[in-house]
Amino acid sequence: MNAGTESEARAPRRRYRIPLAIGTGCYALAVILGMFLLADGFGPVVQVPVWIVHAVVLMVLLERQGAKESSLHAALFIVCVSVMSAYVINVARSDLLLQQRGERITTTVVKERRDPPQGRKGRDSYYTLERQDGTRVPGPEMETTSDLCDVGQALTVIEDPKGELRPQTPGQADATGDLLGAGAFALAALCSVGWMTWRGSGTVKRREEEKPSAGLRKVYNAASGDYAKQEEQEKKLREALRTYPSDRRGYIKVQPEEYPDLPQQRAARIAWEMGLRAEAMGNRGSWRFKETVIQEVPHD
Repeated sequence: MNAGTESEARAPRRRYRIPLAIGTGCYALAVILGMFLLADGFGPVVQVPVWIVHAVVLMVLLERQGAKESSLHAALFIVCVSVMSAYVINVARSDLLLQQRGERITTTVVKERRDPPQGRKGRDSYYTLERQDGTRVPGPEMETTSDLCDVGQALTVIEDPKGELRPQTPGQADATGDLLGAGAFALAALCSVGWMTWRGSGTVKRREEEKPSAGLRKVYNAASGDYAKQEEQEKKLREALRTYPSDRRGYIKVQPEEYPDLPQQRAARIAWEMGLRAEAMGNRGSWRFKETVIQEVPHD
């Protein structure tokens, strides 16, 4: 394959690398959103296998970027930050729902209780609230992580008209911090995909630059006088011509990739010495040998 053909072959790989990276990033974000929705109705029995499958798919997608050695670690990192992002969004679920349908009212604390002491574990406080008209605020008691209120204190809270969510103060119901945290984890996943794309591009380019061409190998061998590899491959070819079975058309077929330092003309010469001829037509990427051929490869 000459330099022009190699460049044409590499061009498609360069073209699809960026769309593949964009698709991988969108896929990672879609999984985070999907697992957030899934967490409301399914437990770890369902979620853990889904995360494992997600890691395998990510590893395959990242390997196609070129950096195969780091794809496993990158996939595990993306899965870890995706789990944390989905978890943080799920923690903020009730706050977001309360902000969406809640109503801000003024209440009075009529009853207070605290968790019993358990070693060094923090004690949450629970408050029963009443509206100004004397009716109890529907839903569970308001909960705080510290003793912030006293009985008889007036308090502005957001209540759930359906009575499904705990009432919270406007400060408690603010999910901005949780959303920023979830966004930071999701951004870390996207940055990891981008980093793997950049690293894969560099790895592929380095491999292509380090790969010597057939012409360069010939010049090197001629300059250094090192023909040990060629002699070894000639010996291997002779053994193959002696032992390989013929196909249904009577040809002995070998793969030229197994003899990278052996020109086809030299292979034809070796075959001629063994009473065979090298076929020049219809090889389809292989070398074919037979006693009589349609068109013989000229040998040196």
